[in-house]
Amino acid sequence: MKNYYFLILSFFICSVLQAQDRTIEGLVMDENSQPLGGVSVAIKDTNKGTITDFDGKFMLEAEFGQTLVFTFVGYDAREVLIDQEQINVTMVSGMALGEVVLVGSRNRSRTVVESTVPIDVLDVKEMATAVPQVNLNQMLNYVAPSFTSNTQTISDGTDHIDPASLRGLGPDQVLVLINGKRRHNSSLVNVNGTFGRGSVGTDLNAIPASAIKRIEVLRDGAAAQYGSDAIAGVINIVLEDQTDQLSLNVTTGANFSKNANEQTGGVDGETVNVAASYGIGLGDKGGYVTFSGDFDYREDYNRMKEWEGSIFNAYNAIENRAANAGANIANLSDDQIKDFAQQVSYFTNDFQDDISNAPDRATLQSLLSLDVTENELDARGLERTDFNMRVGQSGLRGGRFFANMSLPLDEEGTELYSFAGISSRRGNSAGFYRLPNQSRTYTPIYINGFLPEINSKIKDQSFAVGVKGEISDWGVDFSNTWGQNEFQYFISNTANASLQRASPTAFDAGGFSFMQNTTNLDVSRLFEDVFMGMNVAFGAEHRFENYEIMAGEKGSYEQYTANGDVVVRSDQDPATDFFGSARPGGSQVFPGFSPKNELSRERSSIAGYFDVEMDFSEKMLVTFASRFENYSDFGSTLNFKLSSRYKLTDNINIRGAANTGFRAPSLHQLYFNSTSTIFDNAGNPQEVGTFSNDSRPAQLLGIPQLKEETSRSISLGFTAKIPDANLSLTVDGYLVAIDDRIVYTGQFQGPGTGTELDNLLAQANATAASFFANAIDTESKGLDIVLTHSAIFNDDVSLKSDLAATLSKTKQVGDINASDVLERAGLVDTYFPEDSRVYLEEAVPRTKVNLTNSLTAGDFNVFLRNVYFGEVTEASTTLANQQVFSSKVVTDLSVGYKATDALTFTIGANNLFDIYPDRAEEAFNNRSSGRFDWSRRAQQFGIGGRFMFARMSITLD
Repeated sequence: MKNYYFLILSFFICSVLQAQDRTIEGLVMDENSQPLGGVSVAIKDTNKGTITDFDGKFMLEAEFGQTLVFTFVGYDAREVLIDQEQINVTMVSGMALGEVVLVGSRNRSRTVVESTVPIDVLDVKEMATAVPQVNLNQMLNYVAPSFTSNTQTISDGTDHIDPASLRGLGPDQVLVLINGKRRHNSSLVNVNGTFGRGSVGTDLNAIPASAIKRIEVLRDGAAAQYGSDAIAGVINIVLEDQTDQLSLNVTTGANFSKNANEQTGGVDGETVNVAASYGIGLGDKGGYVTFSGDFDYREDYNRMKEWEGSIFNAYNAIENRAANAGANIANLSDDQIKDFAQQVSYFTNDFQDDISNAPDRATLQSLLSLDVTENELDARGLERTDFNMRVGQSGLRGGRFFANMSLPLDEEGTELYSFAGISSRRGNSAGFYRLPNQSRTYTPIYINGFLPEINSKIKDQSFAVGVKGEISDWGVDFSNTWGQNEFQYFISNTANASLQRASPTAFDAGGFSFMQNTTNLDVSRLFEDVFMGMNVAFGAEHRFENYEIMAGEKGSYEQYTANGDVVVRSDQDPATDFFGSARPGGSQVFPGFSPKNELSRERSSIAGYFDVEMDFSEKMLVTFASRFENYSDFGSTLNFKLSSRYKLTDNINIRGAANTGFRAPSLHQLYFNSTSTIFDNAGNPQEVGTFSNDSRPAQLLGIPQLKEETSRSISLGFTAKIPDANLSLTVDGYLVAIDDRIVYTGQFQGPGTGTELDNLLAQANATAASFFANAIDTESKGLDIVLTHSAIFNDDVSLKSDLAATLSKTKQVGDINASDVLERAGLVDTYFPEDSRVYLEEAVPRTKVNLTNSLTAGDFNVFLRNVYFGEVTEASTTLANQQVFSSKVVTDLSVGYKATDALTFTIGANNLFDIYPDRAEEAFNNRSSGRFDWSRRAQQFGIGGRFMFARMSITLD
């Protein structure tokens, strides 16, 4: 009997000993037996875990019989039963759903699958090797279905900074973070005819792809967590931290397309990109500093075939003969006109007689307005293509440099970190061709007209520094992030037509800049003993912003009379052409900023937040977040978010979220003021002044002051995975309602009777006025689907496949939020015109599906991607002109060969089958006499056609 009790006691003691925590340690390596730092090591069904150090080593306390889960971006998750104290693991490249993410949760061990909201994790290093695109906007456009960005054309500054959006909402309704810290916006506000008109976005192309380790895309409203702008979601860019490895990519390519070179075929749009990254270790505790940068150069391309409209009138023919004879054509007398008319050989005798017998200038004006384009082209030896504008991508030359640093200060995890970046780009784009028969062309300078050019100089700088560690079991992170974006305009091959002979042909048109400084204190702690774990986080933020407009030189913005006086009143007559038409002031294509536009405005905001994540059980996670913000210029806002995830099984989760959000009007929208040349639906130029909402024109027209946008959103979805099949699926539906959405209004014109509004427009060198306004309420709804699969056939052959789709719809709801003044004046449809509705609802694809396959076979890799772009609609104020462009599928293909462990060659194509959007049909009257064979107001995937590339990748350890 004693032996029996002894056995029971021994068994009990052994069981207790086995259940006690033990120190488990080990090494994590990749397929090439190289250590992997930063791998998440978690104890399954608990909130305990750690990450591997720089040498791939880990250590934690756990019990025998528990399971360790190893996750790392770009690798399949591994689960290992703890049955010994030393565990070594090899990670295999694959899915990234188990990766611990920085965005969407302040729990430092939360993974993608466990999250309560949808998050995409994109491995940029993998993309940079296989995909044709080299800039960040276009990479995301083809990889993330919910993300949209396209290169614009004939849209002033927007030709140089691509607007981007998430879930079909505005470019300014998505927040961009770098390493979890707020990124500053661009200084450019989009006011020309493009998607996102009236918005301010973030210049993602200022960040080199070589500097990025991964991108986390949070597809859910997060203003209650991160503050203003996060209505559509958050894009978090995690910088590269690799050390002791030099990575170098050299990519060259061009468009090999049937429509290249003004639709004659061949090669154009040549591109070169050189990117590199190198990191070195700091200290002996796993510190690092990684340097990354790139340089790129791209040629412009043109997809206009030929100008089909009028070019020369009879007076142009006469002045050309006079110029050839050495006469001063700036001011031909009636007698000179009659004499030189006799030298125009194709004028009929009757017409020449009518000119000779004309009794006065008015009669000559009537006679000489005759269109003589075809005859005069022959006489001058010119072709219609000589008068083409440049419809396509702008030329660009630029460089970017980033650094990312981490320095552990002690053994307790205190860390000093910093990252910084600088970029400089110079762009060149062109506007509408100024024809000889237009008053905008001063023919004594440009006898055959001219194509004015916008030369941009864009400079972007940023610097962040912080320290983080633990104080009494609380994680503390204190940081400061500064950033500035500057955009300068230099206009060439142009003229101020009202200056006539005195006009220069190049101008400094001024520019603008935006600066943002953000200071953050973030505190968090995981309470492991509260339920199954409770993570509490709180913090504060102070943000300072400054927006400046810098004036250009005087001739770039003023309009002059024939005597050289500046036009400041509506009763002053500007210089005119032969026909008596007023010559517009300012530099053609982009009038400069005047001292009246010049300003420096600033504001500050303070914020405090609190959020909590509670694992009530192994199955149920609930999160709550709240954030208060106060802005110095418009007041306070308080927002909330509630989300949850429930595990139906180990492999199936359901999740949902509800939140409120807001977006403060940007300083750009509050204070931007300028005069721009905007071409209407018929291709006719209009000088449109943008006035701030506190200006006198706004008061006269009843335009109210700007206020914040507010939002309410809900989402519901599920995640499922079949581990044995290496298959995972996420499906998420969402609804976002936005009140008081800020838009760019239509064009308000004065009565032309010398009123105060007429005088104010004249002083601004404008014929119409536009404003930013909280004009409408909108509703966006959609469905996001992501299916991933990984298959390993043998040691040398594996296949990774991803199917991702987004189906979205945005629409205006309710009446236009117009003032009584606007309603009484019958100007509500100008306040929010029909083309603005189309830009909002139908100008970008509402359906996008992406199927990507990556096959690795030994030293070869084959990348195949098909992207379905849904239909879009021409943004026109005329309903009859709203052509619908059908859906298209674009195919990318590349083949890579790993010649050695260090050297890989890749060749391939974007848009392999040279697919173009539908052509603009003549019946819809949007071709603008041959200028636009493809829409410039509705963008699906661009009009470059097939792009072929070759890439050499070198990795040296």
